[in-house]
Amino acid sequence: MIAGDQVRVQTFVRVPLAAAFDVFTLELDAWWRHGPAYRIGGKQPGPLHLEPKLGGRIYQQYGANGSALHEIGTITVWTPPTHFAFTWRGINFRAGDPDTIVDVRFEGTETGTRVTLEHRGFAALRDDHPVRHGTAVAEFIRDLGLWWASLLTSMRERAEPEA
Repeated sequence: MIAGDQVRVQTFVRVPLAAAFDVFTLELDAWWRHGPAYRIGGKQPGPLHLEPKLGGRIYQQYGANGSALHEIGTITVWTPPTHFAFTWRGINFRAGDPDTIVDVRFEGTETGTRVTLEHRGFAALRDDHPVRHGTAVAEFIRDLGLWWASLLTSMRERAEPEA
């Protein structure tokens, strides 16, 4: 792996393996944070969708009556309840920009499920790519790690409502 090419975050969810997988995939819109740091569409953000199958899309509707759509990526690995992966394209990616990859693994334990998310492929993007928001590689990777950690915290809170 090239330095600055990946982010890896983890959380532990006190629910069984299949439940953690289902919350992450089937309840995506319910736990994914709102606001401009997490959703597109400005004053008219819309729901996130995940089509639960190999080749399924992950996308967000937005705009007036959800009339616009941003396809975030396509599911490239689908092995419930332990693993799925998908391509990732930010709203600021252009035609010809390489996809990045998000890989999510679920590991059951006696007391719950460890969820590990890796987002990689940034070394293939040009140094001045808009996804980096003008930051140096180390700062960008740190910020992206914090962003994903915040989302995994939200997923954990959704999965453990009584905790």
